This record gives sequence, C-alpha cells and structure tokens, in this order.
Amino acid sequence: MRKIYTVLRAEPYWAVIILFWLMMGGLYLNHLFTGATPNRVAVNLTFLGDFPVYWYGIIIMAGVTLGAYTATQLARERALRIWQETVPASVRQRPLTTLALPPEIQTVLSKNRITTLGELLLLWGFNPELLGLKRIQLKTVREKLNAAANVDPLWVGEDAPWRIWNPDYVWGGIGVCLVLGVIGARLYHVLTPSPSMAALGINSPLDYFRNPWQLINLRNGGLGIYGGIIGGAVGLIWYTWRHRLPLLGWADLAAVGLVLGQMMGRWGNFFNQELYGRPTTLPWAVTIDPANRLPGYSEVAQFHPAFLYESIWSLLTFIGVYTLIRRYGERLLPGEITALYLIAYAVGRTLLELIRLDSRTGVGGLPIATLVSLLIAVGMAAWLFLRRQQIGRDE
Repeated sequence: MRKIYTVLRAEPYWAVIILFWLMMGGLYLNHLFTGATPNRVAVNLTFLGDFPVYWYGIIIMAGVTLGAYTATQLARERALRIWQETVPASVRQRPLTTLALPPEIQTVLSKNRITTLGELLLLWGFNPELLGLKRIQLKTVREKLNAAANVDPLWVGEDAPWRIWNPDYVWGGIGVCLVLGVIGARLYHVLTPSPSMAALGINSPLDYFRNPWQLINLRNGGLGIYGGIIGGAVGLIWYTWRHRLPLLGWADLAAVGLVLGQMMGRWGNFFNQELYGRPTTLPWAVTIDPANRLPGYSEVAQFHPAFLYESIWSLLTFIGVYTLIRRYGERLLPGEITALYLIAYAVGRTLLELIRLDSRTGVGGLPIATLVSLLIAVGMAAWLFLRRQQIGRDE
C-alpha cells in the first residue's frame, strides 16, 4: 500500500479527479433519492438565437483538458529524468551569472525565474523561444553556452536528449488528434449506427448518405469510441513523425490521458439520459424519463447505469496504467502501456455489452463492439507476448 501511495502522490490532477467524483457522486445520489436528472442544457446562448450548450460537451472537453494536462506532467517527468541523467549536477547547479550574459538578457531570464545554468539548458533544449528573448539575444546565449565549460554542444543543438519529451508537444498535437478523432468517431458511428437512431430516421449507413446533413449533425448524437481512437492515432502518428518524436512512447502518455478523459466524459451520458443498460431493480439503478426510453421499454423506468460502470472501469484502468507508467515506466517497453489500456478497455467494453440495449449486432448475433473488442484484446495480448518473447531470444 505504501508503494501505491507513493506513486499516487498529491499531484494537482488528483485533486481535480476527487472533486469531480464528489460532484458527480452527489448528483447521482440525489438522482437515486429523487429520480431527478439534471437538465442536459448548461446554458442557452440567446445572442446566437437560443443556441443550447449541453453539459455533455462541457464534461467531455473538461475530460480532454484534464487528460492532456496529466500527459504534460508525465512528459515533464520524463524530460527531467533525462536532463538530470545527462547534465551533471555540477553544471545544473552552476549560477547563471557565470555565463556573463549582457544585463538585458540576464534581466529577462531572471523575470522568467531562470537562475541556474541547468534551468537555462532545460528550457533551451525544449525550445529556445520559451526564454522570451529576441533573435539576436538568442544568438548571444547560444554562443555563451557553447563556450561554457563542461557544456556538451549536443545540449545546445536542436536535438537535446530531453527535447522529445517537451510538455508543450501535448498542447501542440491535441488539436490534430481531436479533429481526426472526432472524424473517426463519426465515421465509425455512420458505418454502425445504433438502433436508437431509428427515431431520427437512421436505420442503416445509407440513410446518412441520403440526408448528408445528418453526416455532420453531431448534436443528434452518434460517436463511436473505437473510431475516435483510430482517428486520434492517425493524428498522433502524423504529429510525432513531423516533430521527430518517439511514437510509441507518446502513445503511452496519450493512453493515460485518454482513459482519464473517458472516465469524465461518460458522465455526459448521465445528463443526456443515454448509455443505460437492461432494466433492473438494483438500488443504484438509473431512472430514465419516458421520452428517453428505447422502443419496447416505455413502461420500464429503471435501468443499469452502464455509463457509471464504464466510468468506474475507466477510473480503475487509469489508476492501473498510471501506477505502471510512474513506477515501472523505465522497465516497460514503449507501447506496452498503450496495449494494456486497449486490452483493459476492450475487456470492459465486452462485459458492458452484456447489459447494453442500444448496440448494433454483427456476425453471429454478437454486438459489433464486442467483436471489435475481442479482436483488439486478443491482438494486443499476442503483440505483448510475441514482443517479449523476441526480446528474450535476443538476450
């Protein structure tokens, strides 16, 4: 327990996670006692012609932001580890004044709280522009660093060893991954529309193409997580290639952030009264208003809260992969965290499909999501096993 506590030390994102569960838990307890669900509309933008902003979107964006922030902190830890292993303490702790920089440059660096040679090298390795200096001033700093004793020219070049874990890459790449993720998620849904879309006249993929507006009408629902993962992965591949970053290493950080975002995002389904399971009389059953019940269940009020199950499963998965990456990150091979996340999600999704009502069936009467999940779980498990076997033979 002490080891786990050490890994789960009080980082800022843990405070947000705890606060989020306290808030959502309070809302759900109130729902259990009263049967009331919070209004799905957070605010109505009257200046845009009564344009409603839904809690669903707000919660998803909050999850994306928290997941991205968590990834930046993990990336920073990796960068600091490499920086400390590469730059000797005698160099890191050397006062910045030993460089004899011009007063105007020294003033700017002091305002940015850069007081040692090590701090300067760290940010320089990330991106010299982070220092807030003019181009001519950056040239002066470069010359001073190259002339400094015991400073390796590699640390001052464009490829300092810790550059690849610059936390700013998270914010630089998240836009690309989000756009492609949404496109992928939408395409997945369009190709496998859920039965509940029949209420909107969507019974097959062809119905979307007969009414092209529905292809992009995200406000009527229709996003598939597996399509989102594929689209986001394409964005990550492109971004890491463009910036010469280790793909599998960054995929591991992205997986930790993604599962955290999923944990939060699923609560948007609570506000929308969707993603519920079969009827149940369990004490924690969710009450669904008649207008949001699936055909054939108009006389049933209480159902399994599938969204809650998935959120809890995502929280447990997050704790698992987070503990692994923080405590055993150096022992694991790049990409193994990603594979373990995919296996965990696939297993959880397979179990969830046993109680879900709104799933399109595929081969053999199994839900399409179950078939995809089984393929992913088996494929990732085989990849992990064969990869470890190969390394064992090479050793």
